[in-house]
Amino acid sequence: MSAKQNILGKLRKSLTGTTPVADNFNVGLVTEPYTYTPEQRIPQLRKLMEAVHTEIHLTSGEDWPALLAKLLLDRQLPSLLISPTTTHGQRVTEHWEKNPQLPTLKAYDRPVEEWKAELFNDTPASLTGTLGAIAATGSLILWPTREEPRLMSLAPPVHFALLKASEIRDNFYQVQQEFEWAQGMPTNALLVSGPSKTADIEQVLAYGAHGPKDLVVLILEDQ
Repeated sequence: MSAKQNILGKLRKSLTGTTPVADNFNVGLVTEPYTYTPEQRIPQLRKLMEAVHTEIHLTSGEDWPALLAKLLLDRQLPSLLISPTTTHGQRVTEHWEKNPQLPTLKAYDRPVEEWKAELFNDTPASLTGTLGAIAATGSLILWPTREEPRLMSLAPPVHFALLKASEIRDNFYQVQQEFEWAQGMPTNALLVSGPSKTADIEQVLAYGAHGPKDLVVLILEDQ
């Protein structure tokens, strides 16, 4: 018997004859103070995210590719990493085809081992979708997939994220219930409130140390 099996056996044996304590969890304590009207969700989310240096722009499902292009040009970013097989990746590709003067598009369509140096050293910006956001904490919900791996939102210095206004939830409890995380936790769901930051022993705050130094969120207000 391994040490792990031995420990687990002792733990299970120690529970013999015991009665589980009743669950007196009060849902209201984690939902009622953090519930918002539809009109309050965007201002609440924006207030919290901008407080930690996130840049937010309100746009529409029709206009966001043009806004994205403008933001790239304003920052003089030479290229943008996209996932070409996603719906938003296809929208970007279509807009770029009509405007060939825009920055170069890069596709995340190969194993990272084949282009690690280029990804980390020569890819200044990326675009990803989101699973939604949480108004109470001012957080985006990122759910990396095979199409949009975690490195897309982690490696480039500037991360552009698309968020539908209709997918802003009130609180974290609501998210867990809606996606049934109690039945099966996601392997890599992420809550992101702002660009990467760290502070050394002198408490000097620096951005971009372990990820993007800029987070730009485009909120699509179409319902």
